[in-house]
This record gives sequence, structure tokens and C-alpha cells, in this order.
Amino acid sequence: IGELNIVNPSRNVIPGEIAFTLDVRSPDSSVMDALDRDIRAAATEIAQRRRVAIDLDQIWRKPPTVFDDRLVNAVQTAATALGYSYRRITSGAGHDACNVAGVIPSAMIFVPCKDGVSHNELEDATQADCSAGTNVLLHAVLAVAGVASK
Repeated sequence: IGELNIVNPSRNVIPGEIAFTLDVRSPDSSVMDALDRDIRAAATEIAQRRRVAIDLDQIWRKPPTVFDDRLVNAVQTAATALGYSYRRITSGAGHDACNVAGVIPSAMIFVPCKDGVSHNELEDATQADCSAGTNVLLHAVLAVAGVASK
């Protein structure tokens, strides 16, 4: 749940109206399609059983972005060569790289954030982790450009 809005909230009253958003992410469009169908079916069943109205509106949908294998592998190779731990992850955020990936080869490098919090005002990454990410980027770019030895 990304946002939750309770109309006229009170500790001791069952709310008459609640609005919330669901943030659904997967690297596989068919998984998102199946989840959408399941959520809609469950909402219909709950609405009928509880005799309430449930409105579902899709406010935004973006298909998963697949990054360039050559660039992703260059990032992984650079991280390994520099002795940094790494993990391939799927991001559902709307990064610039996701928007340009259909036009030019793209990849992304993430650095760890305190308590795993990112894209939030509490995001906090150490200078050491940011430096490591920048070092990986430098070495990946040099390798792809053919400047660095393999």
C-alpha cells in the first residue's frame, strides 16, 4: 500500500470510506496481469459479501523495463573486480534509465541505503557506499568503451 486515506478517521468508529493505492511491481508483465485479475475478483467478492461499494481505478501502469545485458554484465563484472558485493535487483521505480531504455542501452547501479529506505526523505546512503557505486560506474563505463583491460 503506497498511500492510505481514511475519510473522517476516529479511533472508535468503523470508517465509512477508505481510499488507498496498491503499488504492484514485477519484472514479468504476466504476473502483474494475473495479480490485477485476482485483486479485482477478490474486491468484487468482498463487495458482494459485505454489501459495500468498492471502486478500483488503475491510475498508472508501466510495463517492466529490461535493461541491456551487456551493460548489466559490465556493472556486475566491475563490482566483482573491485571486491564489492552486489545483488541483481528488479526496480519498479520510474527512473530516467527506464524511460530511455527503449531508445538506448541502459542499466542502473543502486547503492545500499540505511535501513533499506530509498526514494523517501529518510533515504541515507553513506559516502563510502556512494563512492563504491561511483567506482563501479567508472570501471563499467571504461570496460564498455574498451579503455580498460578485461
